[in-house]
Amino acid sequence: MKLQHITYLSLGTNQGNKLENLQNAIHLIDDNIGGIQKISSIYKTPAWGFDGDDFFNICIKVVTNLQPEILINSLLKIESELGRQRSSAEGYHNRKIDIDILLFDNEVILSKTLIVPHPKMLQRKFVMLPLAEIASTVMHPIEKKQISVCLQSCDDSSEIVKLDETLKRPIPISEKYNYIAIEGNIGAGKTTLANLLSKDFNAKMVLERFADNPFLPKFYEDKERYAFPLEMSFLADRYQQLTDDLAQFDLFKSFIISDYYIFKSLIFAQVTLQKEEYLLYRKMFDLMYKEITKPDLYIYLFQNTERLLENIKNRGRSYEQKIEPDYLKRIHNGYKSFIKTEKSLNLQVIDVSDIDFVNNEADYKNIVNKIKHF
Repeated sequence: MKLQHITYLSLGTNQGNKLENLQNAIHLIDDNIGGIQKISSIYKTPAWGFDGDDFFNICIKVVTNLQPEILINSLLKIESELGRQRSSAEGYHNRKIDIDILLFDNEVILSKTLIVPHPKMLQRKFVMLPLAEIASTVMHPIEKKQISVCLQSCDDSSEIVKLDETLKRPIPISEKYNYIAIEGNIGAGKTTLANLLSKDFNAKMVLERFADNPFLPKFYEDKERYAFPLEMSFLADRYQQLTDDLAQFDLFKSFIISDYYIFKSLIFAQVTLQKEEYLLYRKMFDLMYKEITKPDLYIYLFQNTERLLENIKNRGRSYEQKIEPDYLKRIHNGYKSFIKTEKSLNLQVIDVSDIDFVNNEADYKNIVNKIKHF
């Protein structure tokens, strides 16, 4: 699990469509910095320290796993993306967007590029008023006083107007879903993605225990003989694991994420079992399926056969090296049929054939944002 930090940011704008500027900044912060827990009201304030148009100002509370120096650089990129052009001239200027770090956990940071708490926050009513709205009891790490008390000591006499307009808070993955199941063909990357999401979003992880199945290596040597005991043992183990783990929710975790769903058992059984065996298997499956908790989101990772074979070769499990392309295609067709016919699941298909979400951070973020906005 990556260490989570609480940071409070101040956002201001006095050019163009100010509401749109703030909302766009919020979405980019959510996509690139971390989940937004609170957004203050919007406050209209006169330009501070120079003659210019009125500002719209807000404060937000963000949970991030970024360290302070990376955080400030990421915020500068967001400002640039939203059209802010920094001037080399001294003093304050009009700006399309301005994002400042006010607080970062309870830390005091003094570096060449960043000072936290923000050195001028206590002098600025347009900062302290929205901050007190969402963080009244938070302690200022230098003053050792609550933000609400610091606001009372602020001698800024600027006229500030609270607006009726509101901004939309993006809902984090951990709030949208209690249980996410990630599925895909052999070698699609479902376990890898589940691990990454679990670390980033503090989720309890349920991983398939395929390595403990004694029939698996035998099955790849003699499919006809070992198909039925293999599928029955997988079904029993998956049922027990999901029943036990989903019933015992960890209070210290945000949600649950698994790298399989029990319907996987039926898909593989359709491919591997003879007709009579499958009919018996289906009776057992239907009894168990009624009792299993259904995921709030079912993600299917699609990977083309060529990439699947490449991934299988690279991970080096000896008993998988004889897997044939035709076998993978039949498994995919089973999933394809399931996806078309299963209407009760909230199902999202993500094509990962031409991306590398393990080694390319942008590809991984793209997947995360697809899940967020699904």
